[in-house]
Amino acid sequence: MIEAELPALLKAATGSTFPNVSRDQLSELPVRLGPGVSLPAVSSFLGAIRKKIDLNRQMAATLEEMARALFKSWFVDFNPVHAKAEGRDPGLPADIAALFPDSFDDEGLPMGWTSGTPESFVEINPTTRINRAAEASYIDMAALPTRGPGITSIVSRPVGSGSKFKNGDTLLARITPCLENGKTALVDRLADEEVAWGSTEFIVMRPRERVPAPLPYLIARDAAFRAHVIASMSGTSGRQRAPAEAVGRWSIAVPTDAVISAWGNAVLPMFDRIKATSLEAEKLTELRDTLLPKLLAGELRLPDAEVVIAAA
Repeated sequence: MIEAELPALLKAATGSTFPNVSRDQLSELPVRLGPGVSLPAVSSFLGAIRKKIDLNRQMAATLEEMARALFKSWFVDFNPVHAKAEGRDPGLPADIAALFPDSFDDEGLPMGWTSGTPESFVEINPTTRINRAAEASYIDMAALPTRGPGITSIVSRPVGSGSKFKNGDTLLARITPCLENGKTALVDRLADEEVAWGSTEFIVMRPRERVPAPLPYLIARDAAFRAHVIASMSGTSGRQRAPAEAVGRWSIAVPTDAVISAWGNAVLPMFDRIKATSLEAEKLTELRDTLLPKLLAGELRLPDAEVVIAAA
């Protein structure tokens, strides 16, 4: 942007409390290009980066949908058990199919399974020690996504009161409208054994020893579970909260440890790939924003920028 254009742009801004500039106004601003810079070439370069970022995000979303579908098939709809009970092929490798019974008990659960709650799989708001005399990684409510597991930002702050968590924990927003909007995350960006802290408005769901980390996260993303937790909210309008105890009041089928382990073996690689593609998309976004001003100013040649992106 050219400094001479700023006064006119600010004068054209609209809005009483927070003046803002429209996209159309921005699009009309002249852009000063460095010598030898081709705007169409730069635009094509940016388009290729955007396409790669979009593909990564789509891949992450598809992988999560696959994991959610497998969670629902095995633990909610009991599809492998229904198939075996009806004499059909459950469509699973023989060693995994053998883990499922071929009948149901009087409660409608697969034979050998039990009725439980999410606390069969997780600890709710577990006690976690952290050094209060130091700074530590901090995650606020704004960093929780409404879709997908990835936390969007981590900062460092002096430790205060708030939730404490570590890698593998699921964070579930408990306050309106964050809970209704879907703010939930699977913590996976911390160092090994690192303890972080965050908003007091998080419910921390820590997987028990035998439980793969994605399982509590997918429980927290389940539509029926979320409806149950939302229905438990109380408080004044605009400040309603769900109690942590609501998590333990939801009914869920509890399979055998062997089934849980087999499910984890299938799903954990999906979440590893989700993390990898998400990190790559974030890195590409950061590089794009860093390289663009240099490209427009002619400080960086397009072939050199392409090398940087290819190495990302």
